[in-house]
Amino acid sequence: MIAFIKDFRGEHGVEPICHVLQIAPSTFYERLAIERNPDRASERAKRDAYLRKEMKNVWTKNRSVYGARKLWHAMKREKIDIARCMVERLMRQLGIQGARRGKKIKTTCGQPADQCPLDKVNREFRASMPNELWVSAFMFVSTWRGFVYVAFVIDTFANRIVGWKASTTQDPQFVLDALEQAIHARRPAEKLIHHSDRGSQNVSIK
Repeated sequence: MIAFIKDFRGEHGVEPICHVLQIAPSTFYERLAIERNPDRASERAKRDAYLRKEMKNVWTKNRSVYGARKLWHAMKREKIDIARCMVERLMRQLGIQGARRGKKIKTTCGQPADQCPLDKVNREFRASMPNELWVSAFMFVSTWRGFVYVAFVIDTFANRIVGWKASTTQDPQFVLDALEQAIHARRPAEKLIHHSDRGSQNVSIK
């Protein structure tokens, strides 16, 4: 917010911007004074600045893979007294996070363009009446027993899900089941356009 005010104060003035953002102009001027003279900062701000620097060094030294728990223990090994909740807070401020375990799931396996139907809606996913344009996709959901894949069909007129199907495998049949459920429930006319992504499940000959 302070950076935003600094960028636009020459154009709009500090007070009008602060009025819109609902902060006191004195807050902005105090931050500027602290930037010019860091000794004016509060003790907590000074300690946070010190800890952010040390945390970033420790995190980088450990190949930038530590999450909050491991970084907290690493900081204690460096003889730096810090609470775990503070580690989490300062990590958010620094924009750093730990590496996540597990295999990356890729749900869309694109096909060459010449194997895909043409885009009949020109990326305009809005309809003027029900059952005029449906869009479909599927996503994966992480559970304690592994990944579950959920396919769904949405009527873009009201952004309503009209068909869906869950499966433990990402094969063509489960996206087809979601579409067939929507067709059975809505009985659309032949002019309906059904749009999907270019994933191999959606463009399968099945």
